Amino acid sequence: MAEIKTPIEYSPSWTFFEGKWHDGNVPIMGPRTHAAWLGSVVFDGARAFEGVVPDLDRHVARANQSAINFGLKPVVDAGTWLALANEGIARFAANAELYVRPMYWAQNGSGGGVLFDPETTNWCLCIYEAPMPKSVGNAITLSPFRRPTAECAPVEAKAACLYPNNSRALAEAAGRGFQNALMLDMLGNVAEFGNSNVFMARDGVVYTPVPNGTFLNGITRQRVISLLRGDGITVIEKTLRYADFLAADEIFSTGNFAKVAPVIRIDDRELKPGPLYSRARKLLGLCACREAGGVGAVNGELAGQSALGRPRTARRQQTGADRGPTRPSSTCARGAPACPSSAGANRQCWCPLPARRWHRARAPAWPSPDGPGWGQTV
Repeated sequence: MAEIKTPIEYSPSWTFFEGKWHDGNVPIMGPRTHAAWLGSVVFDGARAFEGVVPDLDRHVARANQSAINFGLKPVVDAGTWLALANEGIARFAANAELYVRPMYWAQNGSGGGVLFDPETTNWCLCIYEAPMPKSVGNAITLSPFRRPTAECAPVEAKAACLYPNNSRALAEAAGRGFQNALMLDMLGNVAEFGNSNVFMARDGVVYTPVPNGTFLNGITRQRVISLLRGDGITVIEKTLRYADFLAADEIFSTGNFAKVAPVIRIDDRELKPGPLYSRARKLLGLCACREAGGVGAVNGELAGQSALGRPRTARRQQTGADRGPTRPSSTCARGAPACPSSAGANRQCWCPLPARRWHRARAPAWPSPDGPGWGQTV
């Protein structure tokens, strides 16, 4: 007799799909959908909390580039993604900690189904409550599973089909009592953690694997490198082996979901969260960067109190929703430097950023997948 699964309880969610917002875990695929059985999905993920959405414009741009690299059609322009995200975020409580996930997938294929048809590209934007993880630290080990190369997987896209391999790396490590694992590339060099990018420090210098096409050059990774270098800390991107991490003074991770998190043990060697990890985390917390277009503040100190590292009551006193932005300056009021862009130029730094400042914008009429001229403001 076949087991019948009971429904899963998901956190509060809103999804924009086929021209309107849906409450809850709305069905977006069926058993005949190409993506549901052959994995033709790309996505991206941003964070929203305390009225800021770190690097949202860069996340939606990467979603569109992933679609192109994967062979799908990026049928949603960046401006529509941004307007939809603003509208969707406004459906949640002002203090909600959210995950913002734009997605593309293929609906149909040919030639027996393996070859997907990019003309059937569909999309949605899913936003749901996902509390920021507390920075308690992870114990890590070496995974027996490796990251693929471009010859055998679509590593140039943030593709869903890449993640089962990382999932089995995490599961294998958990079976040995670890919370995460370092994955090597096919040449035996350290690539990344099972769910995030990796940094290490030794003798006051920060090191991170140089992007070589086998792992995602994360947006938070790029941000941390720029902030540390702007603060006068040497950051070297180079080829690293597992032995380098065994001898490291500090190890920490960067990623969109948890931002910056420390490693407290590698195999049987204990580590403590060190000053360079703490500085990276503090820089993200102190500096709220305004991207061109007015969205995209950098996430902050997550441990303990608010996502920006201050007591929540103090946060409300300083950045009430009824206040406008403070004067932009080259240095934040609490000591952070201006946030550098990936191109090297300093972006405006606003401290504090008013809560939910861009959530009130009215969205445009949404295009129909059937063609232009359909839709209404929602």
